[in-house]
Amino acid sequence: MFDMMGKLQEMQQKMEESKKRLDAIQVTGESADGKIKVSATGNRRITAVSIDDSLLSGDKEELEDLLIVALNRALENAENTWNSEMQGVAGGMF
Repeated sequence: MFDMMGKLQEMQQKMEESKKRLDAIQVTGESADGKIKVSATGNRRITAVSIDDSLLSGDKEELEDLLIVALNRALENAENTWNSEMQGVAGGMF
């Protein structure tokens, strides 16, 4: 019983350490033409959005579409990073 409690505490500690590492990791996603770039942490938090000036005077719908693509790519990269980190934590427990 005590061994199981110790493993649970160890896992919680490793999870907290992983969250801190993931906060320090930056991933990016961008639109196909590179005019919109989005940065996120490994914990899937958006930290920056960069929009090329040429898009600011253009079509609003195009800007929205490009922004969605860049956001989704950044979040997908963050998710992949998060999954890799969590597999490392879980793998170390078994």
